[in-house]
Amino acid sequence: QVQVLESGGGLVQAGGSLRLSCIVSGLTFGDYAMGWFRQAPGKEREGVSCISGSGGSTTYAGSLKERFTISRDNAKNTLYLQMNSLKTEDTAMYYCAAAQRADLLSLRKVDFNYWGQGTQVTVSS
Repeated sequence: QVQVLESGGGLVQAGGSLRLSCIVSGLTFGDYAMGWFRQAPGKEREGVSCISGSGGSTTYAGSLKERFTISRDNAKNTLYLQMNSLKTEDTAMYYCAAAQRADLLSLRKVDFNYWGQGTQVTVSS
């Protein structure tokens, strides 16, 4: 059974940083591209970033690349999202997801097969 578990969310002031982690079990981690998504209250879930199974390729939504960094440690079955210079508009529930294609680079929800329950990030002004 595949399990996806996010952690690292919390309350932070604008300008601060957070590092999200996502531990995955029940699959061969390196065979899966991984993504981060977020959903703010009243809004649709949107793609934040995606990383290939090897970790060699990444993609980001819009200008988030300037502040966010996705990475993975395949030996630890763990995905990360380093978020710097956080803004109030980054407040959302952040979700980790796994896609059954190692070479995928996508920010579309439909491309991902397994999802975590999310971790809340709240940025105060």
